[in-house]
Amino acid sequence: MRLTVDHVTRYHYDRPVRSVVQSHRLTPSVFAGQKTIAWEVTVTGGAKGSVFRDGAGDLVQAWTVPGPLAEVTVRVQGLVETVDLTGVLRGHKETAAPECYLRATLPTRADTALDSLARSAEGADPLGAGPMRWSAAVADAIAYRPGVTSAHTTAAEALALGEGVCQDHAHALIAVARVRGLPGRYVSGYLFADADGQSHEAAHAWAELHLPGLGWVGFDPANRCCPDDRYIRLGSGFDAQDAAPIRGIARGGGKEAMDVTVAILQASQ
Repeated sequence: MRLTVDHVTRYHYDRPVRSVVQSHRLTPSVFAGQKTIAWEVTVTGGAKGSVFRDGAGDLVQAWTVPGPLAEVTVRVQGLVETVDLTGVLRGHKETAAPECYLRATLPTRADTALDSLARSAEGADPLGAGPMRWSAAVADAIAYRPGVTSAHTTAAEALALGEGVCQDHAHALIAVARVRGLPGRYVSGYLFADADGQSHEAAHAWAELHLPGLGWVGFDPANRCCPDDRYIRLGSGFDAQDAAPIRGIARGGGKEAMDVTVAILQASQ
């Protein structure tokens, strides 16, 4: 499948700031499941800084926008060709050991309820069908409902609430996997459509678990599936903050507001 991306993020400040510094994980991952045909990231008034590929295999690009300024626009436009690998991250080069993703962070720290969820869904083979059962259990326990959680909601809080979004599903699945001794990480990217072919929030997140004999495998509890050719993978991290496509700081103390629009369309072959 060929997918076009048009992703615009606008930052507004209530008073001019001196400058803005950002780091971007906005370049599609390089692996057998996707091929970048064209890709461009622009930042209004911005200057590119250093670029490097981190231990997880993600390309990180620095940007600086001098001020004074009251608005910054980051735009991503591109075309990616995708292949369905049933969630397996085949051919992805990285140097970080999978075991480092056993470390819990605040958003992915498991409490007794998450531990109980893992045990109840484990079955006889914790490293076979177990991860798929965990993903289904998370989807059953946390109903998809936008607006009820925030960027700072933890997996334990979302489970107690019983509602959340893809970020909460991913955090919960990672917590369940880690408490049962399986490395798990958060993945950010794009989704063309949900499992029923209906319109879906195009900026998306899911989890990858490291399975013996397979390596990293993606699971998307929000859509009850593994990532396929409708997904574009950007980058990964310990949690949502660590894997954020855009991270940055504004110098000058102005209060920040953000607007995001994302359109993912299927291109003609």
